Amino acid sequence: MVLADLVALPLVFVVAYAVRVGDVLPTVAQPWLILLAPLITVPFLYVSGLYRAVVRYLGGEAAIAIFTGMAMAAVVLAASGSLLGLEGTPRSVFIIYAVFGMLWLGASRFLVRRYLFWALHVRERPERVAIFGAGTSGIQLAMALANGRQYSPTAFVDDQREAQGSLIQGLPVLNRQGLHNYVKQGKVETVLLAMPSATRAQRLRVITFLEKLPVKVKSVPSMCDIVSGKASIEQIRDVAIEDLLGRDPVPPQGNLLGACIAGRNVLVTGAGGSIGSELCRQIIQLNPRRLVLVEHNEFGLYSMERELTELAAQQDIEIVAVLGSVVARGLLESVCRRYGIQTLYHAAAYKHVPIVEMNPSAGVRNNIIGTFSAAEAAENAGVERFILVSTDKAVRPTNVMGATKRFAELILQGMALRGSNTVFSMVRFGNVLGSSGSVVPLFREQIRQGGPVTVTHPEVTRYFMTIPEASQLVIQAGSMAEGGEVFVLDMGEPVRIFDLATAMIHLMGYSVRDEQNPLGDIEIHFSGLRPGEKLYEELLFGDDGVGTRHPMIMQAREEAHPWAVIEKALDQFRIALEVGDEAAMRQLLRRYVMGYAPAAHDQPELPAAPSRRDEVDAPRAALH
Repeated sequence: MVLADLVALPLVFVVAYAVRVGDVLPTVAQPWLILLAPLITVPFLYVSGLYRAVVRYLGGEAAIAIFTGMAMAAVVLAASGSLLGLEGTPRSVFIIYAVFGMLWLGASRFLVRRYLFWALHVRERPERVAIFGAGTSGIQLAMALANGRQYSPTAFVDDQREAQGSLIQGLPVLNRQGLHNYVKQGKVETVLLAMPSATRAQRLRVITFLEKLPVKVKSVPSMCDIVSGKASIEQIRDVAIEDLLGRDPVPPQGNLLGACIAGRNVLVTGAGGSIGSELCRQIIQLNPRRLVLVEHNEFGLYSMERELTELAAQQDIEIVAVLGSVVARGLLESVCRRYGIQTLYHAAAYKHVPIVEMNPSAGVRNNIIGTFSAAEAAENAGVERFILVSTDKAVRPTNVMGATKRFAELILQGMALRGSNTVFSMVRFGNVLGSSGSVVPLFREQIRQGGPVTVTHPEVTRYFMTIPEASQLVIQAGSMAEGGEVFVLDMGEPVRIFDLATAMIHLMGYSVRDEQNPLGDIEIHFSGLRPGEKLYEELLFGDDGVGTRHPMIMQAREEAHPWAVIEKALDQFRIALEVGDEAAMRQLLRRYVMGYAPAAHDQPELPAAPSRRDEVDAPRAALH
């Protein structure tokens, strides 16, 4: 670029002279000025920083460098000419030279930059994208992508009428019909959502429109993540499935969030699981004095302790990691006493329906005996509040997992009824997005592998909520408890899993292959309901939910058993567990869990163990 300027600037000076005197082939009175011009100008341009800028990434700083360098060069050149004699050379030539020099320097670099951009994109063939949202985020995204090799922005799309038809960063701003035309013409392969401040309902409306177009749909991070440094504007990801729920989370109530946590000693069981780990992250933000993590998975406990220790480093919060099972009542009681636990969140559970259905002993031991052990340990150690994380599958369960979780609720209700200094409560909700075993990452992986996407039944529906929102509501519900309440989270409208799979296929840029479209990309395969699954989940046994002071939390009116009945049932479960009689366990669940109706395709019951027949027959006889 220095050599190009040394060659061009003498010509620029001659052109400036010709324009001033009005002669195409002027006679320069002092010819030595033609050589002096570049020798003075180039050093000033160098000092101003023009030659340090990479041409492909030139921005506003280059324009400042050009203006500064040319202005200073013109002044020095005029001063030099005055000292050496300027007879016959108009002084305005130097002003014209400065203007023409700026034009040359700016235009030459712009043309080279455009050539490099064109050559790069012709060689790399980046993906052509339209950016939905012509606001600040969209413009920043376009600038970031223009210098990359993966995406080539071709247009903005915006619903604001005043923006449509204008040019931003050289790209047209289209309306929705314009985007449709661009897609038909092959000018857009992917649409990037640059609407970090839009509500979930607004994003849903846009996604619903884009789902009908044969394009991939991706998103940029939220403004909170960008500002906090968790992500940058040019980081592109698949559309978050929570955007398809169409419901904005209700802001938490600060007085409920901190009531049981701020300045207190808190324990979370199952701290390495999906819900337990998010509960820990939320609790850390509420400034407890101490947070104790109980987890039987060693690596999960290690990962969570390391993450929370970093988060709590600046807050003077003690993090304690306890490796052990909730079934060990003595361990939990000693931990609660040693660390003065005041609030306990019981999130430890086996919750994968088909796995627990095939292994009912594990479900009974962990979900029933484990819950009782944790609750009894908390009561004996003087814990003030015990909050059980429950599930919608506990309502009219058709599987062992749901039945064991409902019996876990019955244990806490019975303990509250017989009287206790510990406030027991339960919080019931449906599926959370991104949890272990969630259908969303499974669908995404199946689509990337070319299908088929497996859905159990075309009419199966589920409730969905994000893990952070569910965890915040669990904390708030626990703060409202007075003893024995079953709280139910408002999960919004249920989502049909077939519709969810179809939307994900479309948003990832593929079409569904079916009878109407035999040439489609991804097939949806119906595998049939798995053992213990049902088509619809419920949050209440009937329409008997009662409102609370939080708009997203209801209280269920559930029947409960007297404590004597619960004690007897627990003894029977222990005997059945000891001898491994899973048939007796299922019968006990039928007896004590109202509405439990095992699906017709339950696994066949295992033969009874040959030893201790007298103890095995005892719980069976009690059922008749």
